Amino acid sequence: MFIQTESTPNPATLKFLPGREVMGDGKVADFDSPEAAARSPLAAQLFKVPQVARVFFGADFISVSKTEGEWAHLKPTILGAIMEHFMHDRPLMEAGAYESETEPTYEGEEAEIVEQIRELIETRVRPAVASDGGDIIFKGYDGKTGVVSLHMRGSCAGCPSSTLTLKNGIENMLRHYVPEVSAVEAV
Repeated sequence: MFIQTESTPNPATLKFLPGREVMGDGKVADFDSPEAAARSPLAAQLFKVPQVARVFFGADFISVSKTEGEWAHLKPTILGAIMEHFMHDRPLMEAGAYESETEPTYEGEEAEIVEQIRELIETRVRPAVASDGGDIIFKGYDGKTGVVSLHMRGSCAGCPSSTLTLKNGIENMLRHYVPEVSAVEAV
């Protein structure tokens, strides 16, 4: 098994590509602590490396964020854990451990606006963010103020350039295509 690695815009995060499906299309899992990782044998194993701060599973990649240390020293241990997991065909998640998001309900004109926002995020934003080892999730829209709430995950969480991406990239695009949007905020 050959696992490729890619750097991300976040210097504290490295993207691992095992050459096979990890979560599958549309599914992701984000672990920001060893306690959260308990629902995934692979994430729990990765958190045994003391410098691991966050683990994120995308469709076909794994992003690992570190607290300190050089990637040259951490990478072999992380690669070994990922390789061992997939070579032994272990389950990625414990049974019933997948996240379920409760989403707000919108009606009328607001529902149409939210549908446009979601489509733009799914077709234009998420693929670009995933290529950098992260994910972005729609959390809500306030029809009175025009503010869209988004949640950054994976390598995007805590990335120095994520605020710039959110404000200059995503906010400008949403405001261009959906005039009712006035601003974007991270939650």
